[in-house]
Amino acid sequence: MNTTSLRTAAAAIAFALLPGAAGAADLLSQQCVACHAIAKPEKASLERILERKGPDLYYAGAKFNQEWLVAWLQNPTTIRAGGAMFVHAVKPGADRSVDTIDAAKVAPHPKLSAADAKAAAELLMALKPEGLVTAGAHKGEPGGSMASMLFSKLRGCTSCHAAKPGDPPLSGPELYSAGARLQPDFMLAYMKDPQRFDPHTWMPTLGLTDADMQKLTSYLSTLKNQEKK
Repeated sequence: MNTTSLRTAAAAIAFALLPGAAGAADLLSQQCVACHAIAKPEKASLERILERKGPDLYYAGAKFNQEWLVAWLQNPTTIRAGGAMFVHAVKPGADRSVDTIDAAKVAPHPKLSAADAKAAAELLMALKPEGLVTAGAHKGEPGGSMASMLFSKLRGCTSCHAAKPGDPPLSGPELYSAGARLQPDFMLAYMKDPQRFDPHTWMPTLGLTDADMQKLTSYLSTLKNQEKK
């Protein structure tokens, strides 16, 4: 068993001993794993990425904000319009010139009770692989007007990511709730080297300067609008 697996098991056992946490370990290890990797896969392959049903969660504790996670698990909203692998949900557009995403092919995430959501979030927040995200890497300085320009025009982020609720469905996860959903240090680390998290990710390495990554992270941290259902 690798270090991440041991940490996952230890966190599950420790939390299961807390009041009101009965069944929490089973929820994570028996239900969540049906769609998500909660331990780092031993082998990274394109086939695994193409067939997975949900994003990897083995670094969830270094990625998500816990308050958001608890709320989202109780009332899931659409983060990836095309699901974990959008190619399975693509269909020709009405005029046959532009493909679009068939939402009917994307299975909705199950809703959890308040107690189960809190329990699952506690366990997921314990998943923090060493060396993947550096704490304090984001300095928290304001991004300024250039940050918005980098996001919307200069770096083409909106080619793959929805910038506001109601934007057309795209291949990447929406980013209009990034500030509520994601930890700044994670955003910075992923932006710097997305292949470190997933060798086959569609996200390109942008080659940004550290200053620009700091600005973009600060800007994304201000985006906290959440889609309502």
